[in-house]
Amino acid sequence: MVIGICGGSGSGKTTLLRRLAQKYSALKPSVFSLDNYYKPKSEQFKDENGVINFDLPTALDKERLVADFKNLLSGNTIEVVEYQFNVSNKHALLTIEPSELIIVEGLFVFEYQEVFDCLDFKIFVDVDPAIQLDRRIYRDQESRGYSRDAILYQWENHVIPCYEKFLAPHETKADFIYHNDSRSERDFLRLTNLLEAQFEALSISAKHQD
Repeated sequence: MVIGICGGSGSGKTTLLRRLAQKYSALKPSVFSLDNYYKPKSEQFKDENGVINFDLPTALDKERLVADFKNLLSGNTIEVVEYQFNVSNKHALLTIEPSELIIVEGLFVFEYQEVFDCLDFKIFVDVDPAIQLDRRIYRDQESRGYSRDAILYQWENHVIPCYEKFLAPHETKADFIYHNDSRSERDFLRLTNLLEAQFEALSISAKHQD
């Protein structure tokens, strides 16, 4: 079974992925993150002010991403270089083993048709933009070394326009809308109940640890 998690920057996609991977750890799920496929800065598109726009679908090496994803789906082990953003120049090599449960997460999980067509269950993470911005400011200052001014510039000129063009139109394609706010615990319970029904239908053992 292949679960896809899509949503805006700072919406909580990675957090949800980790919760699902932990809950279904007995299945040893394969975790596939689109974040690991960003092109080098030298190949990125720059806006009129010379600032790289990392929120475009072209910011990722789609050809390599799709090839690795299809390889994993075919039951093969893949190796991926973990993208470090601004944190480090040292890149860890990740080994991803095939599994009967694959969770794929990223901004363009629904935008890339080659990935979308392989999904058995589609989740769209929704959150209030103000909460989303607060989370992004905290994350990018604390772990990625961006200044507040740089974060706000990206938010206004890249994040919001690209969200409206490349993510929001796909929300209606989701099988489940996960509200990552005060409703998150309720939605997580609803989500896992739905997933376990899917597991049962596909004869996947859904034994897990909380």
